[in-house]
Amino acid sequence: MRAGRDERARVRAAQRGSASDLEVLFRDHWPRAYRAAYLVTHDAAAAEDIAQESFLAAIRALDRFDRRRPFGPWLHRIAVNRAIDWTRARKLRAEVELGESAPAPEPSRPPRDDVLAALERLPPEHRAVIVLRYLLEFTPGEIAESLDLPRGTVNSRLRRGLDSMADEL
Repeated sequence: MRAGRDERARVRAAQRGSASDLEVLFRDHWPRAYRAAYLVTHDAAAAEDIAQESFLAAIRALDRFDRRRPFGPWLHRIAVNRAIDWTRARKLRAEVELGESAPAPEPSRPPRDDVLAALERLPPEHRAVIVLRYLLEFTPGEIAESLDLPRGTVNSRLRRGLDSMADEL
C-alpha cells in the first residue's frame, strides 16, 4: 500500500510541476508502456515512439488525472490505444499499397515462435487484451477499466483471441 501512496504523492507533485517526480514516474512506468506497445505492434521503433507519445499525452492531461486511481493502468490505456491505432493504420496502408500494385511477396523474416506469430495475426483489439492479460498480467477487471470497456467485452475478446490462436496452433 505504501507504493500506491508514494505514487499518488509523485503524481500530485508532478501536477504541481516537479520535474524530478515526473522523471520517477517515467522511469517506473516506461518499461511496461513500451512493452505493451511493442507486444501490440511488433515493431520496436513504433513501440518506442508510441510509448513516448503516450507519456507526453499523459503529461499534457496530468491536471485531469484522478489521483485516487493508479497511474500505471491509465498510462497503459493510452499506450495500448495508440498501439491499436498504429496497427490499424499500418494494416490500412498495406492494403492500399497492395491494391495499387501487384501482390507483394511476403517479406523474409527470421523464424518466429508460433505463439508470437499467431498473436501478431490477431486483430489489434484482441491482441491488446491478450497482451494485457497474459503478458502484462492485468486482471480482466483491470483491463476493462484500463481500456474503458465493459468486462464482458474484455472476456469475449480474450476468448475470441485465444480461440483464433488455438485454431492456428
